[in-house]
Amino acid sequence: MSKPPRILLTGFTPFDNQEINPSWEAVHALDGKHVGDHLVVSRLLPTAFADSQHELESMVREFEPSILLGVGQAGGRSRLSIERVAINVQDARIADNAGAQPIDEAVVADGPAAYFSTLPIKAMLKALLDEGLPAEVSNTAGTFVCNHVAYLMLHIAASHRGMRAGFIHIPYLPAQAVHVSNAPSMSKNDVVKGLSIALEVAVTRSMDERFAAGTLD
Repeated sequence: MSKPPRILLTGFTPFDNQEINPSWEAVHALDGKHVGDHLVVSRLLPTAFADSQHELESMVREFEPSILLGVGQAGGRSRLSIERVAINVQDARIADNAGAQPIDEAVVADGPAAYFSTLPIKAMLKALLDEGLPAEVSNTAGTFVCNHVAYLMLHIAASHRGMRAGFIHIPYLPAQAVHVSNAPSMSKNDVVKGLSIALEVAVTRSMDERFAAGTLD
């Protein structure tokens, strides 16, 4: 009996003195779920540049996913942020969990300057908004480990026929936001619902929609 196609869904360990990372809290809840004919495999990545690369590459070899979706914490954002682009830059404002703090270094030496998401980001956005969930298309995944993993996922997908990849940033959970002045948050249930909707669109849509979702800043 053949294995179902797989979605590799990743979250991160806590960082920057946080006790939890909402990305893993939400991603873990979807492990083993089916989205259409696809099986979700949720895995935890370390918030560390080198270690996350080694573990991601190992996961891709093990699971041979058809879709890669990384999820990361973006404290201060109020919406599910579907990333449009990942850039070939590591410029860490703080050290990662392994103590590394690369500045102006490439994610992949001699790699393209950037990769665009190969998931239907506008269709995903529309589906989320239609369900009443705050969402947006984001044009920056930062320059820390989230962007690092987003770029690596797209770099890996570019060399695997039929593989697609993307990244979504999520807000703090309420339990985190209560400790940060004026920080927006989103419930775990809403994040899990949002990720489920986004994955369903990714599985069922090969062509994206076309409507304005850009920004002026």
